[in-house]
Amino acid sequence: MISVNQVSMVLAAAGRSVRILDDITFTIPAKQTVAIVGPSGSGKSTLLGLMAGLDRPTSGSIELDGTDITSMSESRMARFRREKVGYIFQSFHLIPTLTAIENVAVPLELSGDRQADERAAELLTAVGLSDRMGHYPVQLSGGEQQRVAVARAFACRPSILLADEPTGNLDSATGAQVIELLLSLHRDYGTTLVLVTHDSTLAASMQRVVSMRDGHLESDSVPSFSDAPVGPEA
Repeated sequence: MISVNQVSMVLAAAGRSVRILDDITFTIPAKQTVAIVGPSGSGKSTLLGLMAGLDRPTSGSIELDGTDITSMSESRMARFRREKVGYIFQSFHLIPTLTAIENVAVPLELSGDRQADERAAELLTAVGLSDRMGHYPVQLSGGEQQRVAVARAFACRPSILLADEPTGNLDSATGAQVIELLLSLHRDYGTTLVLVTHDSTLAASMQRVVSMRDGHLESDSVPSFSDAPVGPEA
């Protein structure tokens, strides 16, 4: 479960304070799929980064699986994130000097998995890249790089997967393949999936849609075809 409690984020810019997020509160039950939508500048990616522990809110708290991450030290947060959270960046963030299999093996090696290479190979096969394991990022298409990023995010079987515009740099056909991959892995592993997107089709495929505007939660809804439970609306 993800619990966001009265979270605000204020940054200094050009000698003044800019409120990026303003008193955000909502809960995401375990195993739910959620899209966070809204116009550019509404605070979506900032909120996702806070939920991943990549930054700290100015005020408020965030709990992941019952653990308050906002008071953690950097080293403890890194360990917790490695064990509990997978994160997919829009720009892939693959290590350019490592092959696809080596990129996926990194989090496994950091967690002490002695079969990191075997597990990485299984994941790349699962995302349809069994014939691209030895290729470097520059040798892969955008869609292939994103599939490597998805495999890396799932490497340690996280209970929570966060994705920031996972189809933003892909054409529509490739983006659809990546989304089907994410949903397939969600079904297989029971992972809580939260993604930020501008894609209305992608948002509609989630069990729940949270809409943001100007740092506030504007709406919290379930698409008509979904029977998924919705957490408290802010």
